[in-house]
Amino acid sequence: MDVLGYAAQSAETPLAPYQFTRRNPRTDNVVIDILFCGVCHSDLHSARDDWGGTQYPLVPGHEIIGRVASVGPRVTRFKAGDLVGVGCMVDSCQHCAACGKGLEQYCEEVATFTYGGADRHDGMPTFGGYSERIVVTEKFVLRIPDNLDQAGAAPLLCAGITTWSPLRHWKVGPGSKVAVVGLGGLGHMALKLAKALGAEVTLFTRSPSKEEDARRLGADHVVLSTDEGQMQAVQSRFDLIVDTVPNVHDLNPYIPTLVLDGTLVLVGYLGPLEPALGSVPMIMGRKAVAGSLIGGIPETQEMLDFCGAHGITSDIELTPIQGIEDAYARMNKSDVKYRFVIDMASLKA
Repeated sequence: MDVLGYAAQSAETPLAPYQFTRRNPRTDNVVIDILFCGVCHSDLHSARDDWGGTQYPLVPGHEIIGRVASVGPRVTRFKAGDLVGVGCMVDSCQHCAACGKGLEQYCEEVATFTYGGADRHDGMPTFGGYSERIVVTEKFVLRIPDNLDQAGAAPLLCAGITTWSPLRHWKVGPGSKVAVVGLGGLGHMALKLAKALGAEVTLFTRSPSKEEDARRLGADHVVLSTDEGQMQAVQSRFDLIVDTVPNVHDLNPYIPTLVLDGTLVLVGYLGPLEPALGSVPMIMGRKAVAGSLIGGIPETQEMLDFCGAHGITSDIELTPIQGIEDAYARMNKSDVKYRFVIDMASLKA
């Protein structure tokens, strides 16, 4: 099927209208008309080839909300008209140990990502949600609670699950003490979700001006990470620290704030750590630094259902697709509270 979207043709060129071909639906596929698509930092990094290896043309977008247009004859969970979502993956091998546990993001044969990958059956390139329509294997389609604002729900498919997965893995609940480093697209979701799970929540920030917003989003406490006195006051306090900062930064000041057996989990930064981690506070308190990647399909549906039950969505700013380059520029300056979402109706304007 012929589809209109917006694509990057190279690392140097702005995104522009692009007509391309989606594969024909298979018997277990769902065809989705896209209503909204969130704008993730990964979209910008991929479009600009910041991580290397980007295959062009690239149609980004993996925070997708849409309506089912049609389903294949083997599809049993969805019907035309259903409100659905698609996140960062559209397929996986389905037979490795990770896939067997519903952790498809860690597929041993590498998951098929929503854009920038290749279909594992016919080799066609995968194109993302900056487009009018997408075709996805039923297992990787998610049901969106009807009570959620559709645009605000879009970032749950990446920012939401990226922060939900470590909160669940490290068993956050009532009585837990959780800290979040950084208040942006990921950080604001971490505050909301940790608070809704019953945790006592603290934001680490370098900006005193963020305190009011942090408390609105669920923070019980705000600690200025540049203030030695405030950092000293929270030594040995947190069971889990969710670090959402997307660029290289010093982790060493945060390790002493963990309790015995506490963990700092990285969800925002990819790359080498600088400066090096000092091992003494880790060894003396059996403290860990870990990483976490998005989330599997079962836990993503769990997160969406939880958000439906608690009325949780992302704080967003709507943008037309024609404004995507401006959105990227503002996102680079952290000039958004807290996630851009594209109204895909603008594609036909």
